[in-house]
Amino acid sequence: MDRKGPIIRQYLADNHFRTISDNTYEHIEEWLEWYQNEVAKFHHYNIWNGIVTTKHERYRLGMAKTICEDWANLLLNEKVAIKAGNYSNRLNDILLYNKFRVNGNRLVERAFALGTGAFVEYKGADGEVLIDYVDADMIYPLSWDNGEITECAFGSVRVVDGKEAVYLQMHLLGDPEIGEQPDIYYLYNKYLDAEAGKELEPPETIVPVVNTGSREPLFQILTPNICNNVDMDSPLGISVFANAISQLKGCDIVYDSYINEFILGRKRVLIPISAAKMEMEKEGLKPPAFDPEETVYFMMPGDRQEDMKLTEIDMNIRANEHELGIQRSLDILSLKVGMGAGRYKFESGGVKTATEVISDKSDLYQNRQKHCLMVEDAILNMVRAVSFLDTGAAAEATIDFDDSIIEDSNATIDKNIKLVNAGLRSKVTAIMEINKCEPEEAEEELQRIAEDNQIDTGNVNWTDMEGEDEPEQEPDKKDKETKEEEKDRESKKPGKKSSKENKE
Repeated sequence: MDRKGPIIRQYLADNHFRTISDNTYEHIEEWLEWYQNEVAKFHHYNIWNGIVTTKHERYRLGMAKTICEDWANLLLNEKVAIKAGNYSNRLNDILLYNKFRVNGNRLVERAFALGTGAFVEYKGADGEVLIDYVDADMIYPLSWDNGEITECAFGSVRVVDGKEAVYLQMHLLGDPEIGEQPDIYYLYNKYLDAEAGKELEPPETIVPVVNTGSREPLFQILTPNICNNVDMDSPLGISVFANAISQLKGCDIVYDSYINEFILGRKRVLIPISAAKMEMEKEGLKPPAFDPEETVYFMMPGDRQEDMKLTEIDMNIRANEHELGIQRSLDILSLKVGMGAGRYKFESGGVKTATEVISDKSDLYQNRQKHCLMVEDAILNMVRAVSFLDTGAAAEATIDFDDSIIEDSNATIDKNIKLVNAGLRSKVTAIMEINKCEPEEAEEELQRIAEDNQIDTGNVNWTDMEGEDEPEQEPDKKDKETKEEEKDRESKKPGKKSSKENKE
């Protein structure tokens, strides 16, 4: 899909900006085709049937998008909590306004598909803080150091005065024209002709140059935490399936054969030509014996079997062999994209994702923790940029990822009970881990428990958490037994007489 990338790269080169090679963007186009599940040179093919060449379209599983969706759900789902102290409420309002929960998850998905994504923050015309979510093919690094992009341009397609134009937003350190404040970021808003690539006058509502006053970039680059072995010098990342293209092809080839097994293996009935009175084609050629477009009946030429009668052909379907082949292909693909073997199951004619708790010793757990580092860094810096644009000061934040997929909540509670009971962990720390809260919140929770007289904070029985109390005896029966026991003890005391003796 052409998104005016060549026009932007040519403009940057003409204005003496350092850019990365076009080879990187060619790979991005290839990854985009797999993500869109439409690779023309692979999913469309020709077959020679002995008489003519026929065109075919391959059936496909679409695993490239499934993998990226899976990674996005593992990394940035609805349970991820972003906390920024006193600024949390305001931050949540800004994130809600920018639909961060939805768009952030989608950006992670596309970043893992295309290798790179970006958050870009700026102020709107009414002073509101806005967040853009930019894909890899619209990201153009201008300067970088040790793989970290310090200056960058972001493109998009706009309509100006009824005509299509390319909007280019450039984040540069200092003003190169007058040389002021080399450590402050400036935003340069450019509009280019979508056809010729020439620079246009920006709309009246757009300020050509904006001094942000920020020493930190108002953009964050997000990539999978894997080394770029496609272009070693590029600061952009690579797709999570960049080194698994062969495995993606394998899945589609086996699945295509699986579907065609049912199409080509359907029941047929051969009938002699004399019975069908089939007319010869103009070229004198007969249709192939197993043309998929034929229906139940097929007319055999008389020179092949003159004495042939109605003959039924019922081919065996190799379903089990194909299903085993699909499962093996999925296991290899899952391993190549960092999910570990066994992540996907081919059941009931479709691919299902395993939902069991992830072991902390598995490949998936280790790769997820590695990718979390990149996601966390991007979001924390995004919060700093958002708070700076909103208040003039950068706010610090913390992120709690969804660990329920790694460890069951009941297992976490049981572990803390045992540690506290053994004297190896404080109650405050246990509450922090169970409730996913800060130390102050844990202290307040422990104090509330004490004030409600639910438990004694100084003498907590952390082991008595499960099961029911033993049933108590009925009050009347218990009181009766107690009174009888007291009478017996009184009668056995020295100087005491039994009730029988008193009567005598």
